[in-house]
Amino acid sequence: MAIRTTSTASTTTRSVDGDMTVEEFKEWLMKFDTDRDGRISREELKRAIRSIRGRFSGWKSRRGISYADSDGSGFIDEGEMDNLVAFARKSLGLKIVVSN
Repeated sequence: MAIRTTSTASTTTRSVDGDMTVEEFKEWLMKFDTDRDGRISREELKRAIRSIRGRFSGWKSRRGISYADSDGSGFIDEGEMDNLVAFARKSLGLKIVVSN
């Protein structure tokens, strides 16, 4: 997967390493679904952005939810995930590709 984790005695760092597929992105993002409701909240998205050392994670998570949440529920569900992929490409600079 393109988001890799490296650990030292005192820290854990995640970084983006090359391209990832849409499915890999969705799988990675769902690891932040802490309440296991199948949706991504603003707080969960904020933690995901922070995990890759994204700057301004609070602001970006608000924008991401606003961009991707087509039904206005305040959450990103499976049907809105493609909107979040587009946001991640555009605003987070992630390289997400369609798998063959």
